[in-house]
Amino acid sequence: MITLKENLTKLGYNGLLVSLPLTFKRIEYCTSLFEERVEEIIPTLDKNEKISLVGHSTGGLIIRHFLSKTKHTAKIDRSVLIATPNQGSQLATIAAKLSTTFTKVFKTLDSLHPNNIKKLNLKDISTVEVGAIAGNKSNLLLGKLLAEENDGRVQISSVNYYGLKDFIILPYGHKEIHHQFRTAELVDSFLRIGQFKR
Repeated sequence: MITLKENLTKLGYNGLLVSLPLTFKRIEYCTSLFEERVEEIIPTLDKNEKISLVGHSTGGLIIRHFLSKTKHTAKIDRSVLIATPNQGSQLATIAAKLSTTFTKVFKTLDSLHPNNIKKLNLKDISTVEVGAIAGNKSNLLLGKLLAEENDGRVQISSVNYYGLKDFIILPYGHKEIHHQFRTAELVDSFLRIGQFKR
């Protein structure tokens, strides 16, 4: 996310990165850490200032989970989710079938199972517009395990969900999409006008 932050800085944003333990902890735990960080930032804002949220992959799910439960939605402007498995990860389903030990150790992966995404009870908040960017360059070995069009890790159909204000597909893979300046330009467009400028 450092590259995305640098690209957004070039476009005039003052970004903050939130480091989360996205390997061995469940989404719920990571959301609580994220919420603590947001609650530190809110008192520093000017009266009419709002926060925009941008997340890649599981980070996007943490943003959605945070928005579903926070009391601070009035201070959140818009949000962009990049390559986020909003419907869950088919790779997590495959991993669970291969070895329950694997998903017990890598708890974030277990959190990405479609059944566990449903348990998060993610709600759409009408006051916060959300846009999503998916990639379709399946340039990773794991992408070959997925039946549908994907970015090497996440199927496009999983990124899209009912309730998004806008959705766009870029020709990038999962590990590169958030490093591209074009992605930063689209994030900028959505944060400013509520749609991806094509």
